[in-house]
Amino acid sequence: MIFNILNFIPFKIFGRSKDWSSVRKEHLINFPSCAACGKTTKLEVHHIKPYHIDPNLELDPDNLITLCADPCHLIFGHLKHWKSWNVDVKEDCEKYLFKLRHRPQ
Repeated sequence: MIFNILNFIPFKIFGRSKDWSSVRKEHLINFPSCAACGKTTKLEVHHIKPYHIDPNLELDPDNLITLCADPCHLIFGHLKHWKSWNVDVKEDCEKYLFKLRHRPQ
């Protein structure tokens, strides 16, 4: 923690649990590709229900989904608006990936 110089109230720099890094790493080992497009590079671990809404879910594996940084994280995870989130992100990604894999050639 560091202290806010103006009022000396302690605050976390990133607001993450000390265990986040290891949980994120383990998730990417288990789910190494984007759930929406299948990419395997530049991956993000997205919280299905944002951890600032429910901090108890920050490290819950059932609340995580792998999305590529561009474009799927913003599109599927946040519905093209960083302050929003997609409650149906898992279902939407499954449908989209199925369509990608079965598109007419």
